[in-house]
Amino acid sequence: MTHLVYPGALHTRFQHVIGAMHLTSLALDTLRSKEVEISADEEEATLAAILLHDVGHGPFSHSLEHTLVEGVSHEMISAWLMDKINDEFHGRLRLAITIFNNKYHRPFFHQLISGQLDTDRMDYLNRDSFFTGVSEGVISFDRIIKMLNVKDDNLVVEVKGIYSVEKFLIARRLMYWQVYLHKTVIGAEQMLIKILYRAKELSMQGQEMFATQALRHFLKNKIDSHNFLDNPDHLLWFTRLDDTDIMSAVKDWVYADDRILRMLCKRLMNRDLLRTELRNVPYSDAEVSRVKEMVRHYFELDDREVDYFVFVQTIQNSAYDIRYNNIKILNKMGSVQDITEASDLSNLEALARRVEKFAISYPKEIGFPLYEG
Repeated sequence: MTHLVYPGALHTRFQHVIGAMHLTSLALDTLRSKEVEISADEEEATLAAILLHDVGHGPFSHSLEHTLVEGVSHEMISAWLMDKINDEFHGRLRLAITIFNNKYHRPFFHQLISGQLDTDRMDYLNRDSFFTGVSEGVISFDRIIKMLNVKDDNLVVEVKGIYSVEKFLIARRLMYWQVYLHKTVIGAEQMLIKILYRAKELSMQGQEMFATQALRHFLKNKIDSHNFLDNPDHLLWFTRLDDTDIMSAVKDWVYADDRILRMLCKRLMNRDLLRTELRNVPYSDAEVSRVKEMVRHYFELDDREVDYFVFVQTIQNSAYDIRYNNIKILNKMGSVQDITEASDLSNLEALARRVEKFAISYPKEIGFPLYEG
């Protein structure tokens, strides 16, 4: 829902994976030029893996993850789809799947496509920065790629590229707070989630809801991690879903009989979004209860209905996780260090700390209840 804040952010995941595959190809060429042995099969498999790494994303990507299919991540669906495509291609994707799952004996291929300095992140940071106009996300991906190397079959960055990597980590941190976790974006995403929850609730009660065939399948059936693979139709219908299925339904539900669904959809379509406030300490039960009581009274809602209009979230952001696929710097003596040790940037370790913020969303009509005496 980032386009509600940054109107240019209407680029697609297809564009992203094509770009990520291109960067992966450049990285493999760079490694070959440094006498890293890479076979034609390994190259093809790595490019196939990055091309398909996001194939399991549903409509609106991360926004609706676990909403249509409870407890099933896009990574799980990507893996299942890759297995299915592999069957159709008579095993041609076997090596790509092995690399994707990090089970290949040369881990640098997996690190290229899924790590803390991978081509996935290199592409989306520059791409999202361009389309949103947030210049803080611009990174020197070409410089980083030229500095890549392999040591003991693990991906490393030559020490000359350390400043470009530092800028990459800082850019990622800034893009999360300014774009991906922008308070208006997270509020709008939750509105869309609440809309689908309400629609599914009504559908499960037997009400007929306008929906495409694919969306109707997920509104009428309780599909979760326990039964997703039991019925092959679930995966088939999932592949037929995209943003259009969701938004065509939301446009129609503006005129739904159900008042709660109608209100939520009308607000979203009219960009009458909930106010979202972000702070560094959690909202107390008393504060949340006060906001809920004001909203309940203003809109004449019952205690259950008010949860569709008032909700709290915990937002987490860390630019670098020292526990996972560390970024390794190769110095001139041939030894390897973690970037937090090799860098002279004093706040790089601070970037590795997970920062939590707390959000509350509610209708604007009730004013600023948390700031009144």
